Amino acid sequence: MTTMIGPLRRAAQVAGDRPAAACGDTVLTHADAWERCRRLAGALRGLGLAAGDRVAIVAPNCHRYLEVYQAVPGAGMVVVPLNQRHATAELRYALEDAGARVLFAGRPVDAVPACVEHVFDLADGYEALLAGAEPADFPDDLSEDALAGLFYTGGTTGASKGVMLTHRNLIANALHYQVCAPFTPDTRWLIIAPLFHAAGSMAVLATVWNGGRNVVLPAFDPGAALDLVERHRVTDTIAVPTMLAAMAEEQLARPRDAGSLLRISHGGAPIATETLRRAHAAFPGTELMHIYGATETAPIATVFPHEERVLDRPEIRSCGQPAVGVELRVAALDGGPLAAGEVGEVLIRGDNVMAGYWNKPEQTAAALADGWYRSGDLGYMDEHAYVYLVDRAKDMIVTGGENVYSTEVEDVLYRHPAVLEAAVFGIPDPQWGEAVYAAVVPRAPVTEAELLEHCRGAIAGYKLPKRIELRTEPLPKSGAGKVLKRELRAPFWAGQEAMVAGA
Repeated sequence: MTTMIGPLRRAAQVAGDRPAAACGDTVLTHADAWERCRRLAGALRGLGLAAGDRVAIVAPNCHRYLEVYQAVPGAGMVVVPLNQRHATAELRYALEDAGARVLFAGRPVDAVPACVEHVFDLADGYEALLAGAEPADFPDDLSEDALAGLFYTGGTTGASKGVMLTHRNLIANALHYQVCAPFTPDTRWLIIAPLFHAAGSMAVLATVWNGGRNVVLPAFDPGAALDLVERHRVTDTIAVPTMLAAMAEEQLARPRDAGSLLRISHGGAPIATETLRRAHAAFPGTELMHIYGATETAPIATVFPHEERVLDRPEIRSCGQPAVGVELRVAALDGGPLAAGEVGEVLIRGDNVMAGYWNKPEQTAAALADGWYRSGDLGYMDEHAYVYLVDRAKDMIVTGGENVYSTEVEDVLYRHPAVLEAAVFGIPDPQWGEAVYAAVVPRAPVTEAELLEHCRGAIAGYKLPKRIELRTEPLPKSGAGKVLKRELRAPFWAGQEAMVAGA
């Protein structure tokens, strides 16, 4: 196995004159990228940084971000990608927690903590830093088990944790991906999810390793994404479900020439079957691939290729089978075995599984047991190892002693042609403990009564939303495009939490 700089080293050797990155009007070859990464490594060493030192970045997607992502760990240091939508307090926490010595910023950052010795804007400041540096060689003796990056999670769950991913983890994921989906020198990968998120960076190494091209979209916009598909003849991309839904809506309304698209992967959150149907209608010649995983698994755990072929079959509700190189099982909450079809927690094992959470030994011990990562996802596996996720453990609703899986109710809501976005969650109920509540953004006029009647024919009475709130504004989302259910739940539970705290 190699380290994080290995893919670019190979690309510079075998495809040096081929485009490596296209970002706006900037196009860099792999030879250009290699030289710039060497200069970045030299500049960081010139600042006094050594192996293991942390280098943070908070910025929109750009070609410089790709260089930081590869060169920092390649030089033996640790890259710390941060959510650019986070508030100052959240960024300060992560910078202090990581002990970052250098920050590359593509947005204003106030009140930088004392540990950060140098701040460079990711434009003129970055270019001046490279211009004044001597190219450096990357170490040949860097261990595969050395820490490569700290990836802070918590956009949808609250407290942020630094996921420690090693060179082995990230290289293993790149190898797993190349088994699941072919990468070639002709791959033109469109980066539309933010690079601080696993969905944004997960194909960077595989694309570079094969001498392909990364096409960078600075910030997600469905029309701009499709314009780049047409302009650069993009072959592959990955999106979270909200992005895929928006791209399908845009393509159906204002079609572009998307005939070059061989594959659209999606992951990062559950997806409704109706969203896949609309995506297939919008991109009829394109393979749809479901990828399930987590930041903690670098991220690939399961893969479901060619979903468009099984839209009317039961397995469409699956997230696929364990990826080559990854082990997965479903266990009872006490870790014991379960039979096929029984719901339990999804456990994942492989070279892609994280080393732990930075400076959080108790949370690391809770998440990793005998080499298995406890995902917190509830699901079951059928006799052919297809994995069916039913909910996040924290999103399951318990009403009157019955378990209601929010994703099941959401999937039914999405089948109504007037529903554009839907989120289902539990709210306090004095009689039943929790009640099922739905927030819906419609694409066409519809009433709460019509949606309830639609649901009534598909799910049991106890699963029916007690209220469906029709909203005119989009649902709140994280920087990675995931719906923030905690923000939707918060107004309903605030008083309840206060009562519990005062009890």
